[in-house]
Amino acid sequence: MPRQIHYNAADHISAETAADPYLRPAFSLRDRLRRLNWNLCWAIFYRTSPRPLHSWRAFLLRLFGATMGPNCHFYPRSKVWAPWNLICADQVTAGDGVEIYNPAPVTLGSHAILSQEAYLCGATHDYDDPAFPLIAYAMNIGAYAWVCARASVAPGVNMAEGSVLGLGSVATRSLEAWTVYAGVPAVKVKERRQFPVSSSNPA
Repeated sequence: MPRQIHYNAADHISAETAADPYLRPAFSLRDRLRRLNWNLCWAIFYRTSPRPLHSWRAFLLRLFGATMGPNCHFYPRSKVWAPWNLICADQVTAGDGVEIYNPAPVTLGSHAILSQEAYLCGATHDYDDPAFPLIAYAMNIGAYAWVCARASVAPGVNMAEGSVLGLGSVATRSLEAWTVYAGVPAVKVKERRQFPVSSSNPA
């Protein structure tokens, strides 16, 4: 199934903003101000919070529009670009150095894990358009999926339930359920043993 563009800056930002399209902003002033407020909150209250205070960081994310299920563990050096585009079920973990770049909605299923310095990249640019507009894709990381340390997930790539992306790997295509992938670009390595999972919905 082809990736579906969720946001295209060319559809939202007027060409009259700047004669040179490379100087046009990718988002509206309102959106940029909202992200400024969030970045200040992140630097002052989120980043400096003690490691055990997961509920505090979940509260801050909710304050800026995130949907956070119970018992989510987001560590102090994790960073969410747009909390209002984050949807988490229960028991989601984002380790230190994790970056969720989500100009479009990113959904993390129950017990999904993003290990240290994992990177979810939710946007790119249309290099076939002379204006080079930013384009963003909605993404889904399934229940019990694991993005290992320093692994990256490319824009529009989804990880099915129980899939694993190995250490330092780069997923450029969607991953099948209960399967382990590794490499750059990531390829299927082996099947993962399946186990019963409980269905959880974002709170």
